[in-house]
Amino acid sequence: MATINFGGVDEQVVTREEFPLEKAREVMKDETIAIIGYGVQGPGQALNLKDNGFNVIVGQRKGGKSWDKAVADGWVEGDNLFEIEDALEKGTTIQYLLSDAGQIAQWPTVKKHLKDGDALYFSHGFGITYKDQTGIVPPENVDVILVAPKGSGTSLRRLFVAGKGLNSSFAVHQDYTGKARDRVIALGIGVGSGYLFETNFIKEVTSDLTGERGSLMGAIQGLFAAQYDLLRKKGHTPSEAFNETVEEATQSLYPLVAENGMDWMYANCSTTAQRGALDWWKKFRDAVAPVMANLYSSVASGEEARITIGANKKEDYRESLEKELDELRNSEMWRTGATVRKLRPENK
Repeated sequence: MATINFGGVDEQVVTREEFPLEKAREVMKDETIAIIGYGVQGPGQALNLKDNGFNVIVGQRKGGKSWDKAVADGWVEGDNLFEIEDALEKGTTIQYLLSDAGQIAQWPTVKKHLKDGDALYFSHGFGITYKDQTGIVPPENVDVILVAPKGSGTSLRRLFVAGKGLNSSFAVHQDYTGKARDRVIALGIGVGSGYLFETNFIKEVTSDLTGERGSLMGAIQGLFAAQYDLLRKKGHTPSEAFNETVEEATQSLYPLVAENGMDWMYANCSTTAQRGALDWWKKFRDAVAPVMANLYSSVASGEEARITIGANKKEDYRESLEKELDELRNSEMWRTGATVRKLRPENK
């Protein structure tokens, strides 16, 4: 592992320099990696591993949309695409990439097919951390590991194809074989990680659920909506309100933050923008901090897991979910956004 200083704090991380792809392939040369689930993370991880020279098969329920997507992506039935139980039986490393609800439903099937010395791989700490609610308790004779890319499977694949990488966390929850650490790092390199930083299942799920509900999705949508609604109430047109709230952020400023950092963006904005941003950011931080603290407490206590699991158990959950998503989709702000995207030069 390499020692890297992050903002004045030394951390141990794994990069491709000290654990190159050739070493990763050597670690996994006798393994059959069975990707169970071809939804959010499955396609990106499976295709990246395959393109990197690993022995990969996909297990998915035949006849569903995900099966059809796997076929469209080049997986061949009977060769490297199988029904879930067949894939489980063939695999020595089981990458359990179904949704959290799907993992709960399929766990009895997965558990009965786990063989002595297999590796059970997750990309989310949910099932293991909240085992009292999920019922996911692995047997003692398997390795239990995690690689969690810090982004969607779509982003993981897109960056891989572009010759780049998406950073990932990794963890070893149970080391039965004595080679769990090598296995998990090899898989982290294989799926296309930029670098790997170590965590544990509890920290991964706590930070992940906080981020999704916070600055990655929930908080950012709330901030967008508050500013857009205010501008509209003050007489600004939908186009102006959207451009000043979302379009400039996502198309101009956020990419600069990704490339160079917020400090660089501040330094390269107008003096008027600088002064205002410096004056107001701490006010927003202080206003949001109690909400973030409440959110973290809800995640850490298991309350967010209880809400999620309970919602997924309802027979009408998909219908009610679509209604909530439609509320976003059909809001003036995001209908305006659809029009703005069509007007971008590259889409005309």
